[in-house]
Amino acid sequence: MHFKGWAIGVLALDEQFNTWLVGQYRFPLNQYSWEIPEGGGPLDIDPLLSAQRELLEETGLVAQDWTRIMEMHLSNSVSDEHAIIYLARDLRQETACPEETEQLQVRKLPFEEAYQLVEQGKITDSVSVAAILKVKLMLADGRIS
Repeated sequence: MHFKGWAIGVLALDEQFNTWLVGQYRFPLNQYSWEIPEGGGPLDIDPLLSAQRELLEETGLVAQDWTRIMEMHLSNSVSDEHAIIYLARDLRQETACPEETEQLQVRKLPFEEAYQLVEQGKITDSVSVAAILKVKLMLADGRIS
């Protein structure tokens, strides 16, 4: 399967090491899912602009500091979907503006709690799992302070 856009993920992290998760019902899985803010972005637009849009739409957050932390292929045996994941810092709260079709719940929680949800198998979205584990490693080795 050929995708005509990027998969974009954003892990927002504030000064107190809180992060934000977005909850929504995922019809293909027939279950509710907690995820980092994520969505799609056109290939002809800088993926950072798509990440900034997704973070604002889903959480109302605006970040001043952006770091591309990883790229991954989401299911390379059946598709060419390419994900780009960012860490967003230096956050300011604005007003969320989700798409009309999105019925989202937004939850702010300590990053360590999000990590524990991954460890417990309660967060299963691949982009979210990868981002949370990557940031956990970055915190452990001092790349984030």
